[in-house]
Amino acid sequence: MSTYACLSANSMCVNDGIRYIYIGYRCKCNPGFQGNPYVSNGCQDVDECKTTPGICNELLCSNTIGSYHCSKCPGKTEYDTRLMRCIKVKMQRSLLLGIVIGLNVGLAIILLGLSAVLVIRRWRVGIQKRLRKKYFKQNQGLVLEQLISANETARDMTKVFSLEELEKATDRFDQARVLGRGGHGMVFKGILSDQRVVAIKKSMITDQTEIKQLINEVVILSQIDHRNIVKLFGCCLESKVPLLVYDFVPNGSLFQVLHSGRSSNFTLSWDDCIRIATEAACALSYLHSSASVSVFHRDVKSSNILLDANYTAKVSDFGASRLVPIDQTHVNTAVQGTFGYLDPEYYHTGQLNKKSDVYSFGMVLLELLLRKEPVFKDESGIKQNLSSYFLTELKSRPVTEIVASQVREEATEEEIKSVASLAEMCLKLRGEERPTMKQVEIALHNLRTERSNSCRVAPKNDQEIQPLLSSRANDATHVGCMLGEGSKGCYSLEQEFLLSAEIPR
Repeated sequence: MSTYACLSANSMCVNDGIRYIYIGYRCKCNPGFQGNPYVSNGCQDVDECKTTPGICNELLCSNTIGSYHCSKCPGKTEYDTRLMRCIKVKMQRSLLLGIVIGLNVGLAIILLGLSAVLVIRRWRVGIQKRLRKKYFKQNQGLVLEQLISANETARDMTKVFSLEELEKATDRFDQARVLGRGGHGMVFKGILSDQRVVAIKKSMITDQTEIKQLINEVVILSQIDHRNIVKLFGCCLESKVPLLVYDFVPNGSLFQVLHSGRSSNFTLSWDDCIRIATEAACALSYLHSSASVSVFHRDVKSSNILLDANYTAKVSDFGASRLVPIDQTHVNTAVQGTFGYLDPEYYHTGQLNKKSDVYSFGMVLLELLLRKEPVFKDESGIKQNLSSYFLTELKSRPVTEIVASQVREEATEEEIKSVASLAEMCLKLRGEERPTMKQVEIALHNLRTERSNSCRVAPKNDQEIQPLLSSRANDATHVGCMLGEGSKGCYSLEQEFLLSAEIPR
């Protein structure tokens, strides 16, 4: 017994041999034990519950000496496979309940936040709607709507836009859409829902008088439809200052083209200058005599003569204009206009009439002839008025020496003298001595016809023109705004004034 090799208490002896031949024995640990059976206490119990997790599936595993036991968890508990023990059911449910409550509270906070955002947004929208209604009334929107609806022509031509439409057309008045800016505001390029390209005038003024001028411009332009007057599509009265929507005129103003200097490679030819002057005169003549109500523009200048894609003239900016009954010759009003173009007689008397626009147009003719601004700096740096400069220089040297070199190269001497004489007559200090815009228009158109037919007949001197203004023709012929280009007639400046004396209003 002392030589028995299986010394561990939890070991057993196993016979060892080949087939039926006994060789000896060997030792091994009993089932449920592991270790060295040849030493004392060498075989140790194996904890199956730990070494083989899940051996009891979802039952409680209890280790025993040499084995293990599976049993159900006690009441009100259940087996937790993660913790590998029985836990109280109440604890697990409380945890689940906490998670559910937490999720619900979080969701409630999110919903509350979204509701608050929606409420604030609706509140802001409500404020904006109230503001828009307030501005609409303040900007005489109801009166303007009545005026537009009462006039069939205005109803077809003019629309009252919503602020939302114009914000969409300009990408909320994006700075990339700015066409130009000045002291009174900005002009934006916009694309309406019907794909029309427009220019939207957004003023920065807050003075009520100036707001009335914008409304005045809408009222006037809504009643006018002429190819040489900028087209007003409509306006928006839902902003603090009314927004005016015009047809987009891509080539800027006559002022920009004439006085851009080296910054622009484009220059107007003499033919273009005469054509543009004729078109502008045609528009002003229409305003004075052919429209249903006479319109005195009151701010005629080269920057208010716009040029479209074909460089066709479009008279613009009627904010200072006045509607006058057809039988009324003048109106007393506060002096308004642009320095350099302002009629001296109107400035001193406050009486605005058609001849005030004629004076301003005479300044535009001088700009075309001399290519100088109405107020310019001479070689010594002294500011001079273009009108005074021209009339003074005219007394001391020939007009061909006064005009710009480009004009001298492209125009004939007779044409230069004709336009210079016309400008001089427009700039007479006494309004009654000036020609009407109809007479100016016809004279310019005749000059174009003469030039195109290479048949030039000019007055011998300026003194011949003046008596003809009061002459009356025996056979008067109506001449429209734009005479046909195929006209074979060849008239002198005097003959045109003679014809115009009998042309009706």
